[in-house]
Amino acid sequence: MAEEQYDGMDLLVTRKGAIRAGGGEYGIIPGSMGTGSYIVRGLGNPASFNSASHGAGRKMSRNAAKKRFTTRDLAEQTRGVECRKDSGVIDEIPGAYKPIEKVIDQQRDLVEVVAHLKQVVCVKG
Repeated sequence: MAEEQYDGMDLLVTRKGAIRAGGGEYGIIPGSMGTGSYIVRGLGNPASFNSASHGAGRKMSRNAAKKRFTTRDLAEQTRGVECRKDSGVIDEIPGAYKPIEKVIDQQRDLVEVVAHLKQVVCVKG
C-alpha cells in the first residue's frame, strides 16, 4: 500500500495484479514459464493510478488447464527453457496464459518497453 495523490486527493493505493508505473519508474512484467519477460519504464498515467499489469494474466483457470493440457504439451510449450515438465506444474503451462506480447502492446499508454528478456530457466516450487 502506498500513499499517493490523485486529483488533489490523498489516497492509499493497493496494487493487486499490478506494478507501480510512475513516470520514469522501472518495473518488470513477466510472461508465463515458457515466454520472456519485459523490463519497462512507467509513463506516469494518472488514469491508471500510475499502474500497469504485473504479468501476462491467465486466460483459463488452473483446473481447466489441468484438464486440457498434457505433459507432452508442457514439454512442447517450454522447449528451450530449463524447467519442470511434470504433471505437478501443468496448471502453469504457457497455453493457460494470455500472450505477453499482446498484454504489453495493450498498455503502451502506461509503460514503454526498455528490454525484452528471453526465458531460459524457470524455477517453480
